[in-house]
Amino acid sequence: MLLLVRHAMPAYGPAVPPHAWTLSAEGWQAARRLVGRLPGDARLVSSDEVKAWQTLGGDDAVTRDRRFGEVARVEPWEGGYRELRRAYVDGADHPGWEARAEVAGRFDAGITEQLALAGGRPLVVATHGMAMTVWVTARLGLDRPGAFWADLRFPDAHLVDLASGTVERA
Repeated sequence: MLLLVRHAMPAYGPAVPPHAWTLSAEGWQAARRLVGRLPGDARLVSSDEVKAWQTLGGDDAVTRDRRFGEVARVEPWEGGYRELRRAYVDGADHPGWEARAEVAGRFDAGITEQLALAGGRPLVVATHGMAMTVWVTARLGLDRPGAFWADLRFPDAHLVDLASGTVERA
């Protein structure tokens, strides 16, 4: 079993870089509810960003793996950042943004290794919306990646069946 989790709502602002954002009070509450629904014997892995690690409980039981980090990018703090992100997952190239093939490659290598380390136990990976969408699109061939990304919640969990090539909200 592979469960991809989009991190819970962070406390954000321009004074702190996104990779250092922690969960908001609302995010912590939602993360606790999500953790309570996860399989008890699961291997827990997150990106190395604080908000993702905290979404799975924020303790030593969570392995951090930078391959599940968000898309490296330069984007405006204000303005059309949502439109830029949606266009990116739909296939647009933006100067200064990590190539989708690189995102999919590092994410796929992480999934392959972490599934092996899980040894048949469920694998739960806390990650980020664009990186998750890019990988699922590359691996399973999403027809409408922008719609998938836009529909993601904070937090959100999706069950990925690699054998059948399907993804569904858990």
